[in-house]
Amino acid sequence: MDWFPANVETLAVIASVALTAAVLIFVFMIEPDPGDLAPHRSRLDQLMEKRDTIYENLRDLKFEYRSGKFAEGDFESMRQTLESEAAVVLAEIEEVTGNEGAIPRRTPVPPAAPANRS
Repeated sequence: MDWFPANVETLAVIASVALTAAVLIFVFMIEPDPGDLAPHRSRLDQLMEKRDTIYENLRDLKFEYRSGKFAEGDFESMRQTLESEAAVVLAEIEEVTGNEGAIPRRTPVPPAAPANRS
């Protein structure tokens, strides 16, 4: 039984060396995730994504209202909430891009006066 203690010590040293090598390989040889190297999204990208999400929610809301899932009062309150959120996001987009000019709106054309038929 003289060989038993010597082999245990040898096995312990080999196991320690193997564990140390595995830890070093894991720490220093691991390749970084490509997502870590990707550029972070800018504030404008975040706002554009938020705007697109709100527009998509508005489309879904209109579809569900037309299919009868919402009462008119509920639909109007949710639509107003989403449109208010969209207005805030659009104002933030204008602020970030520096576009302070208002978008010109079309002036409504007054209806033609009915012809007098006498």
